[in-house]
Amino acid sequence: MKKAFITGITGQDGYYLSKLLLEKGYQVHGTVRRTSSINTKRIDSLISKYSSSQKLVLYYSDLQDASSLNNLISLIEPDEVYNLAAQSHVAVSFKNPVFTTQAGNQGTLSLLEAIKNTKKEIKFYQASSSEMFGGELKSSLNENSSFNPKSPYAASKVFSHHITKLYRDSYNIFASNGILFNHESPLRGETFVTRKITKAVGRIHLGLQKKLTLGNLEASRDWGFAGDYVEAMWMILQHKTPDDWVIATGETHTVKEFANAAFKYVGLDSDDYITTSEKYYRPNEVDYLLGDSSKAKKELGWTLKTSFTDLVKMMVDEDIENAKKDKVLIENNLLYPTWEYPI
Repeated sequence: MKKAFITGITGQDGYYLSKLLLEKGYQVHGTVRRTSSINTKRIDSLISKYSSSQKLVLYYSDLQDASSLNNLISLIEPDEVYNLAAQSHVAVSFKNPVFTTQAGNQGTLSLLEAIKNTKKEIKFYQASSSEMFGGELKSSLNENSSFNPKSPYAASKVFSHHITKLYRDSYNIFASNGILFNHESPLRGETFVTRKITKAVGRIHLGLQKKLTLGNLEASRDWGFAGDYVEAMWMILQHKTPDDWVIATGETHTVKEFANAAFKYVGLDSDDYITTSEKYYRPNEVDYLLGDSSKAKKELGWTLKTSFTDLVKMMVDEDIENAKKDKVLIENNLLYPTWEYPI
């Protein structure tokens, strides 16, 4: 039985990747940050199904705790390590730049050091990001495109990307970077713009919310489904040699287009509900991101399964169901009737 170790297992990608690996017969080990409240909501269904048989094992750890990560690598002796954990909200990275960079950089370096010092051959996957490119040019981006980070988050990802390549070249470690463009799902964090939109659409559709306030409506992103993208992560570590890979849909849509599609799906006009505020603009905006995953399609055999339209529908459907539950709570005076994140 193969063993995988996943940092960030409680996140969106952590859920979809864990589910995929468990279905492939892996034993999955993952890290959970110790907090005052339980933060495993996304993976609770997997815990319920797999933890009693020890196919899914969780540990308290932190990216900034090098000793803990080293001990876990030595204890578990995984075949594959997927480093997904990060402070991944770009806007928040401007407000918490030290934590964002320390957690991202130290975690990657600590894992690579642990792998370098073990006798077992371990394959390492680093979650790089399209934010590293900066989005200044309206052109398709591939593995050879230049980086121009425009946020602390992106700068941290550039460091982790390069240090992964450095360890690969210097120590002959199977260490690969997956440069994933924006990938969404019903499990996306509620402060990310796509989920903020679909959650608002669900609530507006049921009369629980009147307006949606967004920032730059013209920012353009290459949006795909997280469930498709974690398959690429796994394929990257099954390839015969370590390398760097762009994973993207090859389509780009503005925030306005995403919102239009979400509102149209429930028969509403987004112009009647959307307002904008400079509060939600970034200090240094990434205007345009479009990925070229030709290499992954040709050499890995990766294929995109979920269209942009289907992704939007999937997310809106889920948030309509969530809004129905909220409506019951509101009607029973168990939930305050308005909702919108202040950050």
